[in-house]
Amino acid sequence: MAIEPLHARYPFLGAARRAVDEAGVDLAQVVASEEAVVERGLERVETAVAEREVGDPHRRTRVELLSYPVARVLVSLVDERVLTRACARAEAATAHERFTEEFATTAEYKSTASGRLTLADLLAEFDLTAAVRETPDGYRVEVGAYLDLAADQWGDEWRLVNRALADGEVRVGDDELLELLRQAVRHRVEEGLPLSVPDPVATELDDEVDRIRETLAELELTREIDTVVPELFPPCMKHLLDRVQKGDHLEHHSRFAIASFLTSIGMTTDDIVDLFEVNPGFGEEATRYQVDHIRGKTSPTEYSPPSCATMQSYGDCVNMDDICEDVIDQSHPLNYYEHRLDESDEDDLVDWRESEDAGA
Repeated sequence: MAIEPLHARYPFLGAARRAVDEAGVDLAQVVASEEAVVERGLERVETAVAEREVGDPHRRTRVELLSYPVARVLVSLVDERVLTRACARAEAATAHERFTEEFATTAEYKSTASGRLTLADLLAEFDLTAAVRETPDGYRVEVGAYLDLAADQWGDEWRLVNRALADGEVRVGDDELLELLRQAVRHRVEEGLPLSVPDPVATELDDEVDRIRETLAELELTREIDTVVPELFPPCMKHLLDRVQKGDHLEHHSRFAIASFLTSIGMTTDDIVDLFEVNPGFGEEATRYQVDHIRGKTSPTEYSPPSCATMQSYGDCVNMDDICEDVIDQSHPLNYYEHRLDESDEDDLVDWRESEDAGA
């Protein structure tokens, strides 16, 4: 299979990966001798962080295609969750822009044989052919596929309760389907990251990795939180945690929010299971499966907590205080928590996991 322009435009496609494999590309040799590929790979990452896109494509198809695996290697070597998310979202946003334009020419371009991607091609790529069917007034998506792809969407209109649901299918419009496919691309890009990178490849990319780390440090995006102090949680997460421990039934989006927040601040699956077991409706097997799925252990994607906008859209944003409004401008619960940690005396902080009554 020859490397084609289609592969360079959509490097996440299985066909693109096969083309690289069949071309016998040696990644170690590429990073050591093909400067243009490394530069474009670095550009993909830096532009993703700064501009939420991947930058202008290189004029040479080979360089553009190989820059994608190089970018994934760079992201893996830096190994910062915030960078992984930024790059996945940027790749998805760029792909969405491109396939939206190409699908508009479906009548003229019927298949990938003409070098164009079609909607049918993309649905097949993500095993969604059977889950999506076209109707006179849009599309119907099987509810399971819809929930997976709409989980991180912003806006009240994506809530299942606000959708037309019949016979296990959710009605979506043309543009909404493309938004869901954007999420499918993001999941694909995040899949498998971080990669295990051979030492010779990592050594060749030391300078690029240092440059990316400097960029992240300048933007103050690198902090990894590994402190669990519930009294410093944002009001929304305090509320959800309190409901869990009172035995209240939480809707799926609420359970996802608190579980993903707890994994993001360093809690293990065992920690969370211990915390949740006081719930009268607790089921260890189900809870463990859900948490492992969120953290990416049993799924291709490591899910991040919902933003404040998403929390608001699902009705999970409650008890807003001055910090919500004045300090973080309602951007993300993790920003709130990080601020509270920064403002606290480190010597006075007692991590829940180290307290005598942890899990009680």
